[in-house]
Amino acid sequence: MKFKAILFGAALTASSLAFAQSGPPEGKALVGDTYGNQVSSSAESKAITADKLNKKLKKDNKKVENVAVKGKVTDVCDKKGCWLTIQTEDNSKFFVKMKDYAFFVPTALKGKNVVLEGNAERKVTSVNEQKHYAEDAKKPQSEIDAITQPKEEIRFVANGIKVVN
Repeated sequence: MKFKAILFGAALTASSLAFAQSGPPEGKALVGDTYGNQVSSSAESKAITADKLNKKLKKDNKKVENVAVKGKVTDVCDKKGCWLTIQTEDNSKFFVKMKDYAFFVPTALKGKNVVLEGNAERKVTSVNEQKHYAEDAKKPQSEIDAITQPKEEIRFVANGIKVVN
């Protein structure tokens, strides 16, 4: 009986350590680095721009599955590396989350070009959710307080991310 209690305690400690993360993963986000699932070379070569994704979302009823998009990372969650934003051609941004919260990215990804593979949709984001992400991004309180309206935006759920030139 004592052995089972010790084994249970060891398993509990190990699983707690595995899921505890105090910040984003370390890493320099060098060209060729991948996060999550591998991004195939065919997906990389077929990657579309954020502008084309937006047009496709308008045409395909606000949702596109299994799409690869190329863009520049403008921000990464400082708390865990659990989300990022991609700059579009018109200097707006769209939001990227990791599928099933299964992987995280280093903050060194800021400013890098990436290919994202996953699903995209146009979604209305609530005021509370917008404020939550602004707090995660350590935006000034005045900017957080200025969020007063829900907004429709592109949301991308990434299966995999690859740093590219």
